[in-house]
Amino acid sequence: MPHQTIADLLLARAGDDHPGLLTRARSWTWDEVVGESAARASWAGELRAEGPFHIGVLLDNVPEYVFWLGAAALAGAAVVGINPTRRGVELEREVRHTECQLIVTDRAGVDLLHGLDVGVDRDRFLVVDEPECTSRLAGRPRRPVRSGDVTAATRMLLLLTSGTTGTSKAAICSQGRLAALGAANSAKYDITREDTCYCPMPLFHGNALMALWAPALAAGATIALTRTFSASGFLPDVRHFEATYFTYVGKAIGYILARPESDDDADNRLTHAFGTEASPEDAARFLRRFGCRLVEGYGSSEGGGMLKRAPDAPVGALGVPARDGVRIVHPTTRETCPPAVLDSYGRVRNPEEAIGEIVDTEGAARFEGYYNNEAADAERVRHGWYWTGDLGYVDEAGYFYFAGRSGDWIRVDGENISALLTERILRRHPRVVAAGVFGVPDPRSGDQVMAALEVAEGTRFEDLDLPGFLAGQQDLGTKGAPRFVRVSHALPTTGSNKLRKKEMQLDGWRTDDAVYRWAGRGRPAYALMTDEDKAALRGEFLANGRGRFLP
Repeated sequence: MPHQTIADLLLARAGDDHPGLLTRARSWTWDEVVGESAARASWAGELRAEGPFHIGVLLDNVPEYVFWLGAAALAGAAVVGINPTRRGVELEREVRHTECQLIVTDRAGVDLLHGLDVGVDRDRFLVVDEPECTSRLAGRPRRPVRSGDVTAATRMLLLLTSGTTGTSKAAICSQGRLAALGAANSAKYDITREDTCYCPMPLFHGNALMALWAPALAAGATIALTRTFSASGFLPDVRHFEATYFTYVGKAIGYILARPESDDDADNRLTHAFGTEASPEDAARFLRRFGCRLVEGYGSSEGGGMLKRAPDAPVGALGVPARDGVRIVHPTTRETCPPAVLDSYGRVRNPEEAIGEIVDTEGAARFEGYYNNEAADAERVRHGWYWTGDLGYVDEAGYFYFAGRSGDWIRVDGENISALLTERILRRHPRVVAAGVFGVPDPRSGDQVMAALEVAEGTRFEDLDLPGFLAGQQDLGTKGAPRFVRVSHALPTTGSNKLRKKEMQLDGWRTDDAVYRWAGRGRPAYALMTDEDKAALRGEFLANGRGRFLP
């Protein structure tokens, strides 16, 4: 089993007449999916050149994406999932860095790449919605043949990290690791042959590949595709495909819950879903409304399987360590942090001692690295340990909790404030679709808490009654209330619907969106910042010698 490849999983589906792939337009059996993959593998093999066998794929969630994933597995190529939400220099840099030999795209993708020097000549673009592509595939053998050099170590994916906290990197995932994840996750997330796995998450993202595509392939389950995520189209799609399982990120769940509620929302076949960053309150609302259980997990494109589910875990806990080497440590001393002391609201009463970085002291060998990025590799592997860059804590019973990314601590008046806790509290508000919380510099010292809120069209800031709402949240510490609040109907997101918090943090209160500032003492009140207010605040930074903290 440890030496199994994605090619092995695909070959096992040859001759399988069970439905393998569904769209609203048509369906394919698994045998047909394998045949389409084999035809494309044959073509890719003929076009293979010297150097890394990397194939860039710039497509929405269409059948061609699935066929080219299979083709890469059979041909021994690595798929580079190109993010269609990128633009300009950022997009050019990502594609060039991954050294693609071919780019599989459509006419919309060709337009997106027009004028960019991505290191691939135009005659090496395979444009799937042009007649030439169809003719080149016609008559090719549908019998699957695996390239002789495919092993478990063969590179299968270059996963461009979402870039929510900085410049993206290309995480390597081998055929062996992805096949093992497919087998493990099909069991972990209860995906069986009888499931229909609806995929609203983009296929260039590790969530869709590691928690849906590979497990469905391993189990012989059915994959249902929609081109892009749509909150209004979610329930109609689920009903049309008779889906039983899907994957998500928290912001997508927020969008779905923001849709008008109906008495027949639970009229669907969904049973469970896997994802990250949905709040416990959202999970409870989703279960009540749609009859579907949200299973929160912890993992990353670089390495998964550090924690395992625990059926009796408290609400909000991620689970328990999957192996002895997983622990919470102080990033400087490398000492294991003591258990967190929790109050009746679940707040950590000893954050300075209990919260540290999640590490795997036995995980360095499992990390397959970033493509052509030694500096990033060195950041992940230090002292022979794998460092996740994520914060966490463990309670006295041994359950692990996520406490945010490494940049999610905000230093306010000499105390560490959890951005994640304030974020989760704000997302309880029934009129808040999404929330991001981060630190912005204080004009005198330390940081202040800032929140970015996305609300539906027609909702005004005054409609939120934010001071009253915050006053009613008994688990919100005295320093956790945001001093600045950005309000938008469309906050910036990555292609996988995660908020671009680093970008918003750099903008701070210098954004074109409306920003409200806490005013007065005691109970918070908020006033809209004018251009004059922003200029005066900038003057405070300069007067206190902290102009360097302003872009």
